[in-house]
Amino acid sequence: MKVQVLIPAAGMGRRLGADKPKALVSLAGRPLIQITLDRMGALAGEARAIVVYPEGFKREFMDAILPVQSEVSLVPGGSERQDSVYEGLKALDDDTEIVVIHDAARPFVPLKAVCRAVEETERYGAATLAIPVADTMLLGDEEGFLDSTPDRSRVWACQTPQVFRTEIIRKAYALDGATRKSVTDDATLARLAGFPVKLVMGDAMNLKITTPDDVAYVEYLSRHGML
Repeated sequence: MKVQVLIPAAGMGRRLGADKPKALVSLAGRPLIQITLDRMGALAGEARAIVVYPEGFKREFMDAILPVQSEVSLVPGGSERQDSVYEGLKALDDDTEIVVIHDAARPFVPLKAVCRAVEETERYGAATLAIPVADTMLLGDEEGFLDSTPDRSRVWACQTPQVFRTEIIRKAYALDGATRKSVTDDATLARLAGFPVKLVMGDAMNLKITTPDDVAYVEYLSRHGML
């Protein structure tokens, strides 16, 4: 089945203290988007990746991407992540059967984990990487008091990539705009559209880069050969 990678990368790096898109922030001397594409490049073979960038940064993204992958389509994104994914879906090749949606801020996802998600998508139609939580999770109320304690055995921490048969994620994005904006990930949107989503074991090294502390931690791991 033809697989294409879609990377929504239009978010700005304000929580990282950067005045540029998060995907262009350097990690161990390389921009995040470059590391992510380098890691994901082997997945889709000759199929071009789709990278959704923020308006005004096309040249910077081209400069970051070309050293590792020439077959990339750059698509201008929207103000919200969901808008960017929607624009990326419109740019997929007509014969793409499976789309792998992955955050640029998770540059060290193991390829074997991604392949597991693709395999489960071939079987079930939709899948997301996730890991079972180790801590007891507490649900708070609006005033910051404990409301309830979910059954930990059923709680997973979501990761990306999230992988879908193309027709499924397009139907999910056909939901009304308010519904699309009410969720923060594509697997939840697919579930709201009525499609089952398989939870696939992720990886502890599939770290998300959000804060300066995350950058320092990942650079430490990289220097010591742990990534």
